Amino acid sequence: MNGFGIIRGLLVPVKHFFETYIDDLKWLGKKYYKPEGIALRSSAETKGIFSIQYPEEKLPVPEEFRYIPFLIYDEAEDGSKKIRCTACGICAKVCPPQCIWIERKKDEETGKPVASPNAYTIDIDICMNCGFCAEFCPFDAIRMDHNYELANTDKYENNIFTLDKLLKPASYYASIRPTSYSREEAARTEKAASKAAKPS
Repeated sequence: MNGFGIIRGLLVPVKHFFETYIDDLKWLGKKYYKPEGIALRSSAETKGIFSIQYPEEKLPVPEEFRYIPFLIYDEAEDGSKKIRCTACGICAKVCPPQCIWIERKKDEETGKPVASPNAYTIDIDICMNCGFCAEFCPFDAIRMDHNYELANTDKYENNIFTLDKLLKPASYYASIRPTSYSREEAARTEKAASKAAKPS
């Protein structure tokens, strides 16, 4: 029969439309703000509406999700920030769109370069989120963030990330990527132990 396939196709959204109301009654309107509701709609057992009601609810971000890079600092006992970055420039060299600019600190007395950044800038409009900077950094100083909600109305003022905006504590990195952080810290501890065991 002509047009039967079209009618069958249109019945699919009609079915989901009515199942949405039945599903809402079953959940008593509580699912849209709960992780179990998101998990159900991400599974094959979902009925009714299966789209995420953003921004009220958000899909869980995978641990290896990558967005804009950030710089890690370790918190010292006296509360000071020990920036891991040595301003070596490897991240800027491997960056495909060349969106990273680094200025190295100089000793005020001698004028010689110091292994620390004086200025570190990333243009997030140019950044392609490839993660090369984090992959090639020999000091685990730069990592990829999970924060993807960066929309704004002034790209010149808000989309140029400077050193102050890029710096985040190691504890933040541990909270968004616990598996990677544990693996990296174990490797750092092992490396430090083997270095200390070598005869001087």
